[in-house]
Amino acid sequence: MSATTDRPSPFQAWRLADYWFTLYRRTWRGSVVTSFLNPLLYVVAMGVLLGGFVHADPQRPEGAHSYLQFVVPGMLAAQSMQVAIGEVTFPVMTMLKWHKTYFSMAATPLRVVDLVVAHLGFAVLRLALTAVVFTLVLAPFGVFHSVLGACGVVLVQLLLGLAFAAPIYAYAAALRNEMGFTLIFRLLMIPLTLFSGAFFPLSNLPAPLEAIARVSPLWQGVSLTRMFALGTSEPGPVATHLAYLVVLAAVGVWLSVRALTRRLIF
Repeated sequence: MSATTDRPSPFQAWRLADYWFTLYRRTWRGSVVTSFLNPLLYVVAMGVLLGGFVHADPQRPEGAHSYLQFVVPGMLAAQSMQVAIGEVTFPVMTMLKWHKTYFSMAATPLRVVDLVVAHLGFAVLRLALTAVVFTLVLAPFGVFHSVLGACGVVLVQLLLGLAFAAPIYAYAAALRNEMGFTLIFRLLMIPLTLFSGAFFPLSNLPAPLEAIARVSPLWQGVSLTRMFALGTSEPGPVATHLAYLVVLAAVGVWLSVRALTRRLIF
C-alpha cells in the first residue's frame, strides 16, 4: 500500500481539516468535563480553598505572591500535557487497529507525513481551545501579570502540548495493542504531574530527585508558563526552555512519521 502522490504539496494536510472538524463537532460534548470543568474545580479547590491555608515566604515560590498564583500555571501546564497525551493515544490506536481509518487515508494521494501533521495539528487546536478557555476563566482571579503575559501562557501551552503529543504519537503508532498505554498514564503522566513543580517548588525535593525533575519536559513547560504568568521571564531561561521543547517536538514528529510509515506501508 502506498501513501505517496505525484504532486506532493506541503499543505496537503489541510485536506484532512474537514475530517477532524466533523469528528470534533460530533464528540466535543465528551471533552467539556475533562478539559474545562475538572481543571476549574481543581483550581478552586487547591488554589483558592487549600491555598488560603498556605502562607509561604513570597521569595520561595518562584516569584508568586500567593499559592494560587504559584499553582495555577503549573496546573495549566499539567492540563495541557494531559490533553495532548489524550489526543494521541487511543485515537491513534483507533485509527490504526479498530477503525483502520489511517489505511483508508493512506490509499488516497495523501502522504504519511500529511496524516501525522493533520492529527497533530488537530491536537494543537484542541490545546489552543482548552488553554484559551482556561485562561479566560482564571483571569478574574488575578493570576496573570498582564494581558501580554496571558497570551504568552497560551502559546506556551501549544508548544508544550506538541512536545508531548509528537513523541507519544510515535509510541502509539508503534504499539500493536492498547496495553502499552498503561505505561504512559501510570508511569509517565501521573508522576510528572505530581513531581514537576506544578504543586510545590522543586527545591523541596531531595537533590537527586530535583535534578531528575528538572530534566522532564513538563517542568520546562511549568517553569515557562509560570514566568509568563507572573511576569518574571528572563531571556536566558526562556530561550533554554523553548529550545528544549522545540527539539523534543521536532524529534517527535520525525519519529511519528517513521513509525506510521512502518505500520502503513511495510
